[in-house]
Amino acid sequence: MQRAPFGAPDPTSHTAKVGAEMRNERGGMGTNVFLAGATGAIGRRLTPLLLDAGFTVTGLTRNPARARELERGGIRAAVGDVYDAAALCAAVAAANPEIVVHQLTDLPQSREDRADPKALERNARVRIEGTAHLVGAALRSGAKRIIAQSIAFAYAAGLEPHAESDPLDAQTRASVIELERLVLESPPLIGTVLRFGSFYGPGTWANEPAGNLPLHVDAAAWATLLAIQRSAAGVFNVAEERGYVTTVRARDALGWHAGFRLPS
Repeated sequence: MQRAPFGAPDPTSHTAKVGAEMRNERGGMGTNVFLAGATGAIGRRLTPLLLDAGFTVTGLTRNPARARELERGGIRAAVGDVYDAAALCAAVAAANPEIVVHQLTDLPQSREDRADPKALERNARVRIEGTAHLVGAALRSGAKRIIAQSIAFAYAAGLEPHAESDPLDAQTRASVIELERLVLESPPLIGTVLRFGSFYGPGTWANEPAGNLPLHVDAAAWATLLAIQRSAAGVFNVAEERGYVTTVRARDALGWHAGFRLPS
């Protein structure tokens, strides 16, 4: 199955330079990756990066129509529900992944609905029950690693900028804490948590950066690729630095920076 090329950006452009950085990393060499959340905002930007790096990708979706979309994009599609533990185990086992990537969320379509209690409950369920099922499926499949999306705006009040070792707010972010615990404390899986800032860019609520923790979806997707390629474990803040968090660890260990963009 063929995949459309990225295109040919101006070789002197910032996008072309960061694209060259990406290609210089270790390739996937056919390594199997199971991507849960393949049709979400990050998944759509991450998929071409994984394919371009040589990974074999299976993407999870609940929607058969979106499965066809994934296949047209050059990846294998697994149709299933993260809340159906048995079906999820079967889908992950069939993919035979070395790496499982967790980019699942259940967010409302508009920013105005983000504080809706029902929306918050749905997203918390993904973080707790969905993560538990995905970790269980990864363990049963024999996967070696799991990399999960978390949030960088979950820290308890304290001195800023926040480093990864700072405590999270247990009063308001219990589902985030549980997600991270499941990912980081499920041996023999090696866990990586990427604490992302507030997304902007294609498929998100915003076109431009705002607030003290913005993050373009392309830079988030690239951080995920780098975490895979560099076998990085543990927790990483991933956001544009505006005084709230420090991203020294991501910059030093992953070689990440916030300027990465996919060619348009």
